[in-house]
Amino acid sequence: MGCLLGIDLGSSSIKVALLDPQTGESVGTFYYPKNEQLIKAPEPGFAEQDPSDWYENLRIAVNGLMSATRVSTDDIMAIGISYQMHGLVCIDDAHQVLRPAIIWCDSRAVAYGQQALKGIGFDRCMSHLLNSPGNFTAAKLAWVKDHEPGLFARIKNLMLPGDWLAMKLTGELQTTVSGLSEGIFWDFSTEKPCDFLLEWFGFPLKMLPPVTPTFGIQGKLTAQAAQDLGLRKGTPVAYRAGDQPNNAFSLNVLAPGEVAANAGTSGVVYGVVDQKKFDSESRINSFVHVNHRKDEPRIGVLLCINGAGILNAWARRMLGTSGYTEMNEMASHAEVGSGGLMVMPFGNGAERMLGNRNPGARFIGIDFNRHGKNEIFRAVQEGVAFSFVYGMEIMHSVGLNLKTIRAAYSNMFLSRLFCEILAAASGATIELYQTDGALGAARGAGIGIGVYSSFKEAFATLSMVKTVEPQSGPYSDIYELWKQELKKVVA
Repeated sequence: MGCLLGIDLGSSSIKVALLDPQTGESVGTFYYPKNEQLIKAPEPGFAEQDPSDWYENLRIAVNGLMSATRVSTDDIMAIGISYQMHGLVCIDDAHQVLRPAIIWCDSRAVAYGQQALKGIGFDRCMSHLLNSPGNFTAAKLAWVKDHEPGLFARIKNLMLPGDWLAMKLTGELQTTVSGLSEGIFWDFSTEKPCDFLLEWFGFPLKMLPPVTPTFGIQGKLTAQAAQDLGLRKGTPVAYRAGDQPNNAFSLNVLAPGEVAANAGTSGVVYGVVDQKKFDSESRINSFVHVNHRKDEPRIGVLLCINGAGILNAWARRMLGTSGYTEMNEMASHAEVGSGGLMVMPFGNGAERMLGNRNPGARFIGIDFNRHGKNEIFRAVQEGVAFSFVYGMEIMHSVGLNLKTIRAAYSNMFLSRLFCEILAAASGATIELYQTDGALGAARGAGIGIGVYSSFKEAFATLSMVKTVEPQSGPYSDIYELWKQELKKVVA
């Protein structure tokens, strides 16, 4: 039996999955660590992880998966990689990592992006980059250049987390057009790396890795990587994409107007358009989607809420429940609106949709005589759902019609209550599918080696679990009250 291996390099864990390409069913999944991967914060607003930890956790996860499924290494046809976006890995001439990776939720580089926007010019940035340089990979590298000049001088190449992992597996140093766009290195007008941005920051063009297609053989497992992972030497790596484009891909969101959502550590709504549009305040962002072509543009418009599932996880740890199923059950016993308790879920770094402000999470209106665990858990889910709706209102400005949202039946979307709140507050129908980022990466690898002849064939077996229709009720009024409180927080 041939299988496709998908890897999802997240900030919380490394998840791996085996997909049977004939049935489209999961043969098995495994993730590690079982508790969240450590995010180091040496200073307020910093967020770093050691790439060597990613690799060690991948080694444990793949070995665990192969042991649990008893699939032969000879049956692994190809490998696909999904990875946490916007991170920065710096390597030297010997391909050695020079410092911990600065990951997506790190806020230290906000000022560098703002300076670049002002110095280059708003109109030029938006017309060419579709984004402010913001707090993305380019700005993070500018911080390194300014604060660690000796280390910067030793950098041979900058890499995104997925680029580094692919290099670790294959020895090939490459990136993708989609990856360059997520780092804000891509010029949408010229369809090549952005020379004026590199010049502004003082980055040599040769610091960017060579470009490889998103789908296609990008390299093959080295002997060392095969030994570490317990796989076959020469197994091709045939797909890579950032986690949010990949999440959309895993849900067959490829055509203009289609929309995907995810509520893992961060919350995301991601829609596809065929026009090079942008938000004038850069609260949402536009990146090259996985199926983009110069003659047939596919742009992914991304809303990101840093504080989503991480707030749910924090509440679970702090209030000592046995797990999310128990939390969801307790939340369902609280009244709609959580008895007046409101939560602002913004405690995981600077929020793009709030103008890169970092207001922190807020619990508003706690009544010690009235509110208990039930109300807190429900208010957390309401707060996360309302933050989605707030961002979706911004997305309407670039022409996305958010009447149907596809999501994997995972993370916070496992909670029927969360789905009902989001559907009622947004007016959108939620479609839930049996897939995830690792399975999406496996499907991508299948396209990359030609197991599937088309996207249509690749997703012919994707199964929908359920739909949640919007119900009438008081949520529109409660959301407006929440939005009024948010305005006070970010004023």
